[in-house]
Amino acid sequence: MMEPGAPVCNTCGEAVGLKPNGELFVACHDCNFPMCRSCVEYEAKEGRKVCLRCSSPYDEHLLDDDADQKPPGSSQPTMAAHLSDPQPKDVGIHARHVSTVSTIDSEMNDESGNPIWKNRVESWKDKKNNKKKKVAKNNKTEQAPAEIPHEQQMEDKQPGDALMQQPLSEIVPMSRNKLTPYRAVIIMRLVILGLFFHYRIMNPVDSAFGLWLTSVICEIWFAFSWVLDQFPKWSPINRVTYLDTLSARFERPGEPCELAPVDFFVSTVDPLKEPPLITANTVLSILALDYPVEKVSCYVSDDGAAMLSFESLAETSEFARKWVPFCKKYEIEPRAPEFYFSQKIDYLKDKVQPSFVKERRAMKRDYEEYKIRVNAMVARAQKTPEEGWTMQDGTPWPGNNTRDHPGMVQVFLGNTGARDMDGNELPRLIYVSREKRPGYQHHKKAGAENALVSIK
Repeated sequence: MMEPGAPVCNTCGEAVGLKPNGELFVACHDCNFPMCRSCVEYEAKEGRKVCLRCSSPYDEHLLDDDADQKPPGSSQPTMAAHLSDPQPKDVGIHARHVSTVSTIDSEMNDESGNPIWKNRVESWKDKKNNKKKKVAKNNKTEQAPAEIPHEQQMEDKQPGDALMQQPLSEIVPMSRNKLTPYRAVIIMRLVILGLFFHYRIMNPVDSAFGLWLTSVICEIWFAFSWVLDQFPKWSPINRVTYLDTLSARFERPGEPCELAPVDFFVSTVDPLKEPPLITANTVLSILALDYPVEKVSCYVSDDGAAMLSFESLAETSEFARKWVPFCKKYEIEPRAPEFYFSQKIDYLKDKVQPSFVKERRAMKRDYEEYKIRVNAMVARAQKTPEEGWTMQDGTPWPGNNTRDHPGMVQVFLGNTGARDMDGNELPRLIYVSREKRPGYQHHKKAGAENALVSIK
């Protein structure tokens, strides 16, 4: 209960209160404007450290408990004396502000007639409630890590955790309109297969029982293989890969690239049966991959030790100096030149660079000249000389005897310091022909792949 005759705060309407030493709390010693300690603290937190009436700055030790006592010998009047004598003798600058309480109340109303002190008190209470909520929330946050497993806490502390949680790919569901007819056909085949085996088993051939039993066992085996083949087709999975997420996770600026190295093995045996131009297009598409060049290596395994394959690969490495930067500059798809130039599409679509048309025409002309050189090599290789093939330096080709020759390894691009037309590094391109000796089982293509793995 408010004591009768106690001074009332002109901001919140509550009693002004006392200091710890029992004296009446005085905010401003110049005009003795009645304000309680809570309102003074609120004004101080808001950055207003002057009296609302006379605009005199508050004492900096006003809110300190140890400095609340009135300094000795002070001639400043107390608030009680001021209230008991509402009309002081000296009429100074502050005289009109202490006439009556009604005058002060009228001055503390806003334009709409609502008391300003009510708005301030409500704002102060809201801030106190928000502060309590924040403290409670912080306490919960401090207690929460104790309930989280240690492994999860370690994961949360790792940098870039949000980036690491982003998926690199996503499964794209297939439409039921496509799956339902195919599944119906599978079920129909299973029914027919069951009826077939029921007939075969219930009607044995007694005159040739052994042959009948063998055929039934083979049919059951083939049927079982077919059933196993239908499992992945029953629920096929399509995935879409997020290349931007892959690059952001493993290709961070200022850090070494963390993408895994990739080795491509291209196998060939007889260049007359496997056209060198097809092999060359495969190699060119690999060299033009959108992947860090230091992480890409292409190995061409020539198990027939043909000089035609070697020379065509040398021509391919020279053409790659032009083709690779062209693909990466304009994001060419597909990257095999034979398939790219044979497309019947609008090649100007999504190509806004003004120099694209000119460079594409020049590249197509260079590719046609490259094809002429490779086809000329193929024409010369149709007839093998009696003394065997001879290299440019006059020495015989080591692979003239395809069943007895030493191993051959030639690095065309990469470690030799070869660069493209723009001065950029190219992926590694290595020619390999494994050693062969008579009387030794070389295991054909499997042996060639094993030789590539051991060389790499």
